[in-house]
Amino acid sequence: MKTAARATLDDLYRVPEHGKAELVGGELVHMSPTGGRPGLAGGAIYTSLRWHERSAGGGRAYPDNVGFIVDLPHRQSFSPDAAFHRGSTPTMKFVEGAPAFAAEVRSEGDYGPAAEEAMARKRADYFAAGTLVVWDVDLLSEDVVRVHRPGAAPPTIYRRGELADAEPAVPGWRLPVDELFE
Repeated sequence: MKTAARATLDDLYRVPEHGKAELVGGELVHMSPTGGRPGLAGGAIYTSLRWHERSAGGGRAYPDNVGFIVDLPHRQSFSPDAAFHRGSTPTMKFVEGAPAFAAEVRSEGDYGPAAEEAMARKRADYFAAGTLVVWDVDLLSEDVVRVHRPGAAPPTIYRRGELADAEPAVPGWRLPVDELFE
């Protein structure tokens, strides 16, 4: 019986232009492009983080489709919808290490029991890699932003009309939840 070769970081670098994938369990996990509303929400998070970076420092804001290289037994990368990273100066390669903050904005296919289990596993991976805060952004729910922190349960919930935070990952940063819908 022939076994398939495990994918590597070199394979991840060769994902076609504008493609998005993560390296999990030795396989490239491709992600389809997102819809307009989730894309705009991810962009709003990134833009706000970028302004915070410029005024307060303490790290770098990253938009969608940036790869973060980690060293977990079953996961070698993340590609969040928006992120804030403390650490190395950016190069042309993927960012080394997990982001301090990661935002995952749900797309149409991110609903149902299997999707919930996959998102919970991914959050556990983020925390195992050193991420301090993960946002689960659900534009179809009244509970728009669920803020997960390692060891904290249940998540902190933010709704329209409120200011969501990512403490302690991005100190002092706040985002009006309503901006996710503009």
